[in-house]
Amino acid sequence: MTSLSILSGGAAQGLVASLTPKFKEQTGFDIAGEFGAVGAMADKLRGGTSADIVVLTAALIADLAREKLVATSSISDIGRVETALAVRDADPLVSAPDAPSLRAALLAADAIFVPDTKVSTAGIHVAKILRQLGIAEEVAPRLEVYPNGATAMRHLAESKAKQPIGCTQTTEIIATSGVRLSASLPQGCDLSSVYTAAVTTTAAHAREAQILTDLLTSQEQSELRTRAGFLDARN
Repeated sequence: MTSLSILSGGAAQGLVASLTPKFKEQTGFDIAGEFGAVGAMADKLRGGTSADIVVLTAALIADLAREKLVATSSISDIGRVETALAVRDADPLVSAPDAPSLRAALLAADAIFVPDTKVSTAGIHVAKILRQLGIAEEVAPRLEVYPNGATAMRHLAESKAKQPIGCTQTTEIIATSGVRLSASLPQGCDLSSVYTAAVTTTAAHAREAQILTDLLTSQEQSELRTRAGFLDARN
């Protein structure tokens, strides 16, 4: 069976999975590829990894367009994704309406599950917030860092820690069994990133890549995007 090759940020993994049956019905193609930290996925494309379509932050897609690695005419926004807190299903929700309460919640956790703090959208932001709150050194021994948010959330779900917490993108939290969305990050500590799809300039299956882009961004799939954790990119 022929497959469409994708390189995508982990934020879009759940949405892509939910659309895979419809895509296969329309094209006969499966979807294969990698989902991970956006910086790592962009570097894979730059390094020559074969892909028909990429789904990354709008800023990275713009960079790849300037580098002539994606077709400018194919670029389409999917939606915004917020970075938020997560807890295990059985744990009480943690709220963080302001910076002091977020600081207290992070200090109270005996394990903090996050994606890569150097190349992932949420991980880079978490590292910034820990410095901003003045607790980076104090909580460093408790950080549980994984290659991407989905992996971090799976490990949070399985954690034996007494009071663990996670921080990654809402879509990755929603898509992971065993954890639940706890709270958005407060104003001043928040992050909202627009995710965008684009067909690569070396796509072997450009037509099918455009069909997937259309599915990801179509008005007909707006409810599915909302359930997956995407917000309207225009707001």
